[in-house]
Amino acid sequence: MSLDLDQALQTYIAEARELLQDMEDALLRLEADPNDADTIGAIFRAAHTIKGSAGLFGLDPIVSFTHIVEDVLDRVRDGDVVIEANLIAVLLESGDHMLHLVNVVAAQGGQLDAEAIARENGLRIRLQAYQASQDSSKVSHAVQVETETSFQSSGGGFVETDNWHISLRFGQNVMRDGMDPLSFIRYLSTLGEIVSITTMFDALPLADEMDAESCYLGFEIDFKSDADKATIAGVFEFAREGSLVHILPPHSKLTEYIELIRSLPESETRLGEILVATGALTQQELESGLSEQQTSARPDGSTTPLGEILVEQRSVEHEVVQAALDKQTQSKDSKNKESRYIRVQADKLDELINMVGELVIAGAGVSLLAQRVKDNPLQEAASVMSGLVEEIRDGALRLRMVPIGETFNRFQRVVRDVGRELGKDIELVITGADTELDKTVVEKIGDPLMHLVRNAMDHGIESASIRQEKGKPEKGTLRLNAFHDSGSIVIEIVDDGGGLNRDRILQKARDRGLIAPNVTPPDQEIYNMIFEAGFSTAEAITNLSGRGVGMDVVKRNIAALRGTVSLDSAVGQGTTVSIRLPLTLAIIDGFLVGVGKSSYIVPLDMVHECIELTENDRQATGERSYLNLRGEVLPFVMLREHFEIEGNGARRANVVVVSCAGQKAGLVVDELMGEFQTVIKPLGKIFSTLRGISGSTILGSGEVALILDVPSLVQQAVNRESQHVSTRQLTH
Repeated sequence: MSLDLDQALQTYIAEARELLQDMEDALLRLEADPNDADTIGAIFRAAHTIKGSAGLFGLDPIVSFTHIVEDVLDRVRDGDVVIEANLIAVLLESGDHMLHLVNVVAAQGGQLDAEAIARENGLRIRLQAYQASQDSSKVSHAVQVETETSFQSSGGGFVETDNWHISLRFGQNVMRDGMDPLSFIRYLSTLGEIVSITTMFDALPLADEMDAESCYLGFEIDFKSDADKATIAGVFEFAREGSLVHILPPHSKLTEYIELIRSLPESETRLGEILVATGALTQQELESGLSEQQTSARPDGSTTPLGEILVEQRSVEHEVVQAALDKQTQSKDSKNKESRYIRVQADKLDELINMVGELVIAGAGVSLLAQRVKDNPLQEAASVMSGLVEEIRDGALRLRMVPIGETFNRFQRVVRDVGRELGKDIELVITGADTELDKTVVEKIGDPLMHLVRNAMDHGIESASIRQEKGKPEKGTLRLNAFHDSGSIVIEIVDDGGGLNRDRILQKARDRGLIAPNVTPPDQEIYNMIFEAGFSTAEAITNLSGRGVGMDVVKRNIAALRGTVSLDSAVGQGTTVSIRLPLTLAIIDGFLVGVGKSSYIVPLDMVHECIELTENDRQATGERSYLNLRGEVLPFVMLREHFEIEGNGARRANVVVVSCAGQKAGLVVDELMGEFQTVIKPLGKIFSTLRGISGSTILGSGEVALILDVPSLVQQAVNRESQHVSTRQLTH
C-alpha cells in the first residue's frame, strides 16, 4: 500500500507542476485579456485541483496557502474582485510559492526555511486584501457554491420552472470523513420537497477498481422550497473539500443553466440526458421530443436532430441546446485525448532507449557474422532483423521527442518580469513551437536560452525613449523560433534592438590577441568573438552582457550537447543568435568511413555526396586546402593529417562532402564503408577537449569508432581557407 501511495504522490507532484505552469500561462493571457471568463475558470480549477489533491496526502502547508489563493480566484470568478496589474502580480508570485511548496513539502517531505515562511506571510497579507470580509463569507469555503456569473448569452430569458435545481457531486473522501451522502439529502428534504432526483454514475469505476470507502456518486435534484439560497447551501456546509454544489433558483436565467452545463464534470454524450440532468428539460418533454423524432424525417431521409425538435416544441431555449451540444463535443474530445496519452516515468523510457541501443549493437554483430560465413539464408534473416531493429529504434526515439514550445512558453513570464524590472515594453513572439527534439536536449537547453533571452532584453533592446528617437516602435520585439535543418534543430533568438558594436569587438579581440593586428575577418566572425573565453562581454560590449556568466559558458554548455552557437547582427536593426543542436543524443543514422586502421562515423543527415579524390586533385592540393567541386570552392580536411594517423594514405582516396548551417566542406578519407546505425556513447572527461570528435560508438566487431563533430570540422576548414585567402591578399 505504501508503494502505491508513493507512486500516487509522485503522480500528484508531476501533475501539480503541470497545473502550475498552465496557471502561469493563463494568468499571462488574462493580463492581456482581463474579461476572458474561460481563462479565469481555468486558473480557478488549477488551484482547486492542487489544493484538493494535496489534502488527500495530508500536505497541510499546500492546502493552507492554496486555500487563500482559491478564495481570491473564486471572488474574481464571481465578479467581486476586479482584475488589475497588482492582482496578476500577486497571483503569479503565489504560483511561484505554490511550486516551491510542491518541491519542498511534497517532493522532499521537508519544512519551509525562514525565507520561504517570510515570503508566504507577505503573500498572505497581500492576498487577504482581495478576500471577502468575514460578514460576507458565512457559507463554508469547503463547499464550492456557484453564484450568478457574469456570463452573457444572446438569448436572455428564463427557464420556466418553479423549482430550485441542485447539481451535487460528492468528493471521494466524504464517507472516509464519517459522513453519509444520503444524510445530506434527507436533511435537504426537511426544508422542502424533493420533486425529482437523478443519480449520476459516470464517476463509478469498474467493480475490480472500486474502493469501498470512496464515494463516486453525484445527484441532480429538483427541489421545491421557500428557503433562501444561503439556507440550502448550508445543508452541504460540512461536506469535505472536493464536493461540488451548484444551486440554481426557480425561474433562473438561461445564462445560469448554460454555465451549469459547461461546468458539469460528467462526460455525457447524449443531448437529452444532459438537458434532463441539469433540470432544463423534464423527462416527459424529452420523451415527447424523441417520439416526434422517430415519426418525422427530412426529405433526404435523414433524421431531424433532437435539439431542433425540442426548440420547435418550445420545451427548451436554443442557447441551452447549443451549450449542451458544445458539452458533447468537449466530452468527445476529452475522451479521445485521454485515450491517446499515458504517463510514463522518464527513467523507464531512458532504460528502454539504452536496451534498444544494445540491441542495435548486437544486431550489427549478427549481420557481420552472417556476411563472414557467406550463408545466404542467414544473411537474409539478419537483414530482416536489422530492418525491424531500425523500426524499433525509430519508434523508441520518437517516444522521447517533445515539442520545444513548452520550453519557449516558459519565457513568457521571464519576458514579462524582466521587462517590468527594466522599464521596457517587450513582446515575445514564438514560432516553430511544434518543432520536436529529444527531451534530454530540451531539459539542458533551458539555462543557455534563459541567459541569451535576458541578454537580448537587457542590452539588446533599447529603452522606449531611444527607440522613439530612432523611429522604431516603442514596444520592442523578441522572437524565439525553431525549425529542423539537416538532421539538426535550429533555435533562433532574435531581437530588434540596437545590434552589436563591430568596431569595439574587433578592437577588444585585437587587444586580447585573438585576432592578428593586420587581419580583418568577416563581420560574422568578428561578432562570434564574444563567445571566446578571453572575452568579458560586460566590459567589451555594453549592449550584450552577461548576468553572472559569460557568453563562453553559454557556448560551452551548448557544445556539451554536441551543438554549436553563432551570432549575427546589424547595427540599429538587431541581433540574431542561432543555436544548432542534434535531434537526439542517443542513436543516429551514421555513415562509416575508414582512415588507415581507424573507423569514423559521419552523421548521415549531414552527408551531401561522396566523390573520388583523383590523382590530379591530389597534386593540385599540395599547398592549398580546397577543391573545385563543379565550379564551387570546396574547402576540405585531411582526416589522416587532422588525427595524425601513421602510415601512407590509400592509393584511392575519397571525399565525403558534408554540409552544416549552409556551409559545405570535404572530409578526405581512405575508405567508404556505408551506412551504419550508430549508438552514441559519450566520451570520458579525459577526452572532452578533443577537437573534431563528439562521441564514440561500438561496431559489430566490438571495435570502437569515433563519431566526427562535423560542424567543428566544417568551421575549421572554412576558417583555414579564409586565412589562406587573407594571407594571399596581403602578400600580393
